[in-house]
Amino acid sequence: METFITDKVQEDAIKELSKVIAVPSYCEDAEENAPFGPGPKKALDTVLKVAESIGYKTFEDPEGYYGYAEIGEGKEIFGLVCHMDVVPAGNLDAWNTKPFEMVEKDGKLFGRGTQDDKGPSVASLFAVKAIMDAGHTFNKKIRFIFGTDEETLWRCMAQYNKKEAPIDMGIAPDSEFPLTYAEKGLQQSYLTGPGSDELNLSLVNAFNAVPGKAIYDGPKQDEVMAALKAHNFDAEKVEGGIEVKGNSVHAMNAPQGTNAVVRLGIALADVFPEIQVLKFLKKFGEDANATNLLGDVSDDVSGKLTFNISSLEISPEGSRLQIDMRIPVKIDHDELIQKVADAVKPFDMKYENFDYVAPLYVPTDTDLVKTLMSTYQDVTGDTESKPAISGGATFARTMNNCVAFGAMLPTTPDFMHQANENWSKADMRKAMEIIAEAVYRLCV
Repeated sequence: METFITDKVQEDAIKELSKVIAVPSYCEDAEENAPFGPGPKKALDTVLKVAESIGYKTFEDPEGYYGYAEIGEGKEIFGLVCHMDVVPAGNLDAWNTKPFEMVEKDGKLFGRGTQDDKGPSVASLFAVKAIMDAGHTFNKKIRFIFGTDEETLWRCMAQYNKKEAPIDMGIAPDSEFPLTYAEKGLQQSYLTGPGSDELNLSLVNAFNAVPGKAIYDGPKQDEVMAALKAHNFDAEKVEGGIEVKGNSVHAMNAPQGTNAVVRLGIALADVFPEIQVLKFLKKFGEDANATNLLGDVSDDVSGKLTFNISSLEISPEGSRLQIDMRIPVKIDHDELIQKVADAVKPFDMKYENFDYVAPLYVPTDTDLVKTLMSTYQDVTGDTESKPAISGGATFARTMNNCVAFGAMLPTTPDFMHQANENWSKADMRKAMEIIAEAVYRLCV
């Protein structure tokens, strides 16, 4: 097996990666030709300049939503779907280095985006170029697609798919090896209903996390505490109210968490039995697969539906629940939504859509998956790791015949979205070798 990645190839990639890391590219207010703010636009400009400097032809959407870099020729397009936006640095005191100044220390590259997804994007860019530099000719056009809105609402890829020809096959190096061939559908929604003069409550959290804490500062606190204890829910009195304790996990793993908002709602239903949204929560219970509400919703590929209720709001004007569903890949989306709408009607509640991302499913017997798996196994010697399914979401699902492939190894510590995000040079090198070999097998 030919080795395409040399020390120089990796060091060149690291040098150019530092330029991309230096751009704080989190979503901000739109500016002219910068729909997600100046940071993502500058990061896009920067990575396209890097690509052009090493021989790629580049294109940037005039409205600033996306760009791409191409190399090779052919009727078919092999896509590598990447993103240049990042999440904010968060608490700077928790960082040991400056988040937007890449630092190499102890064999690791520190900086926001080193794992997600600037590091894998630039590493892949140089890995593919190394194949051509070794004297090979591609039989497909290789296109790196750079989005700028992955961490928020994926509007960049909506524009790409509206304006550009589809790829024929591809990978998104924004997950973990060996590969993810199925990603559940992602539906975020609201359930709205009548309000109440008895209770004012505003417990608002992110869609995609099981709430690990809920503070109640309303009336009848002694009765509410008694109800919580009767259900054996963990709660304690705090200054001005009651704190209900749960266990926060990502919404895709909702059954593994303990939902503090739902627990509070169940207890409140005992104290305020006429409030419709609380009646609903008591019916729903703590079943994050929603079997109490919908029955069994599952398939033989990606398992059960997950149903996370992250927020609860009650006022005299109305009530609202915020929900996140991860839908099995073979379940009909429209039928499921109608089922949810019908299930909430008895509680005088309505279903309202917020955002939907369709599922990813590329069967494991396809040439793409088989080639990627054999490449990973041959390069690493790891024959134990299997193709995965996920409740999470990558840009792979925005394309036809595309899967998430790397760039983290199964043994790579996960620092995505965390302080001190870093990627070891050894893991980066192995990822470059895997991606280069995979592209060589599929496109040479």
